[in-house]
Order: sequence, then structure tokens, then C-alpha cells
Amino acid sequence: MNVSDFDFELPEDLIAQHPVEPRDTSRLMVVNRESGEIAHHTFRDLKSLLIKGDVLVLNNTRVIPARLIGEKEGTEVKIEVLLLKRLELDVWEALVKPGKRLKIGQKVSFGNGILVGELQEILANGNRRIHFSYSGMFETILDELGQMPLPPYITAQLEDRERYQTVYAKERGSVAAPTAGLHFTPELLDELRMKGVEIVEILLHVGLGTFRPVKVEDISEHAMHSEYYRVEVEAAEQINRAKLEGRRVIAVGTTAARTLESVGHKGKVTPGEGWTDIFIYPGYLFQIVDVLLTNFHFPKSTLVMLVSALAGRELILKAYENAVQERYRFYSFGDSMLIL
Repeated sequence: MNVSDFDFELPEDLIAQHPVEPRDTSRLMVVNRESGEIAHHTFRDLKSLLIKGDVLVLNNTRVIPARLIGEKEGTEVKIEVLLLKRLELDVWEALVKPGKRLKIGQKVSFGNGILVGELQEILANGNRRIHFSYSGMFETILDELGQMPLPPYITAQLEDRERYQTVYAKERGSVAAPTAGLHFTPELLDELRMKGVEIVEILLHVGLGTFRPVKVEDISEHAMHSEYYRVEVEAAEQINRAKLEGRRVIAVGTTAARTLESVGHKGKVTPGEGWTDIFIYPGYLFQIVDVLLTNFHFPKSTLVMLVSALAGRELILKAYENAVQERYRFYSFGDSMLIL
């Protein structure tokens, strides 16, 4: 299949710049794979769309304030460093802008020297290896100096950092939010539990590779980025019990879906941790995920390919065309879709 097979027209004014308040008042499109029916709801209606015994799988990663703005030492040249992956205690893989202005061995000062980064290596993928020097705790300094790494298509300022976190975010490590989970409130999660919906948490630290465009025409030639995941024994047992009993496993977001499919085989999840670069596109047979809750994604993106693998390309493109007509809000702060 070609990348152009996943293209569609998206008016720029449908790209959400601000989250809605309260979180669960966003819109929810429900797509039925069996009938092809498309229905329109609000996110709060999820409590009537899910049934007792369903297992809702959440990604409890927490976004770090990974964007740092500093100055090249000895100059007034502004340098932006976006942390991507921790390689060692004080060493990170990062994006540097403008990359050509910083040579190996040169340093960037952040917060008037509170934090200093030295470029050690230019990696094969074009990212940079940077060693940081500081006094105190790195996480505390990052909270003080760093900015939330909002996607480039969001140009508005975010007043409340927590609005780019899910309400169940726990373990720091992502440079992008698992945005399908941004719609949940603590009250809605409690109502789902009271209804008998099981809620399971797993972990995948989201990398920026999720947003990188597919640069090859034949999608089978695309190489996915790798991301760290962890699935605890108890979570695996809950999911396996549901699969054995014929109950639905509902992935909240493509990150949860990719994690479950990375650790799943023949309807069974194996607990563990590691790095996954699984690429899911049409032709893939899902092993674990029965239902997917997700936002509306970029044209020609790997995320549109993933949802097309579950629901079929034609149905997804029909749903997206309908979403544009009905003026759904797209991307990170946009509305959501439930694929049944």
C-alpha cells in the first residue's frame, strides 16, 4: 500500500488549539466496524457505550517538560534542545535547533548556567547525544526550566501544564501525551468502575517519532521509531482473563494499542518490559485489541494507518470525511473516536 492511500483533505481551522473544558465534554464519534454505522456522541456517553466486564487499558505515562531554550556558551545564539530519550543518568538523545550552530564539544547554558549541556555526538539518525552538568536533581531543574513539548501544529500557549497530562499520568518519560486519554476525568473513570468496567494501566513512553511523516511511498518500507514499554504481571493477568472469557479489551489510544500488540500473541499477553518499534498498518491481524478509543490524526500518518488496520481503510476515510463535514476538532486537543 502507498502512503497516498491514507490522504484526506483537512481544513486548517479544524486543528484544535485549545482543550475543551471540562475534559469529558469533547465530542465522540462512534464507528461500528460490522455495520459501518457512524454515530455522534459526547465523551461522557462512554459510560453508556461500554458494558460490564469490558477492560479499559490506559497508558499511565507522564509527559516531561522536555523543551529547553538556552544560549550557546560565549555567544547570544539561541539554541533549542528537545529531550527525546535518556541514554544514561546525565546523557540524553535530543533534537537540537538550529543543529548546525552547535558543534561537538560546544556547550549550551540554560537558566544562566543552572543547567549546561555539552554536545558529545551526532547520531546516525541526525539526533544529538548531549551530556548535562548541574547541581541538585535533574528532574527538579527540568521542571523549573523546561517547557511542555506541545506538537508544532499547536501554536497557542498552554496556561496549565497539567492540561497536557492525562488525569492518571504517573511515570515520567514521554515527550508527547497519549492524547486519547486526555478526555477522561476522575469522575468518569469512577463511574465506569461502578458500572463494572475493569481499568488496567500499562506504560509506553511516547516519543516524537509518532509525529514524524512517512517519507517513503511504499509504507512497508517505513521504519518505525522505538519506544520503551512495560506491562506488569497483574495487568497481563487481567487482560488474559478477559480474553479467555470473551470480554472486550479496549485500548485507550494508539500507544496502548501498540503496547498490547507488542506483548500479545494468539490472544495472550506476556508481561515484561523493553523497546517496541511495531508498525501496524492494513493487513495486520490484531491479537489483543478488540476496541480502540483514539483521537483524529494527521493525513498520511502511521496513526491513520493503524486505525485503518483495525477498521478498514475505506471505513476510516469515510469516518474522517464525515468528521470534517461535522466539524470535529482534530489532533492532540481535538475530539475522539470509538472504533467498535
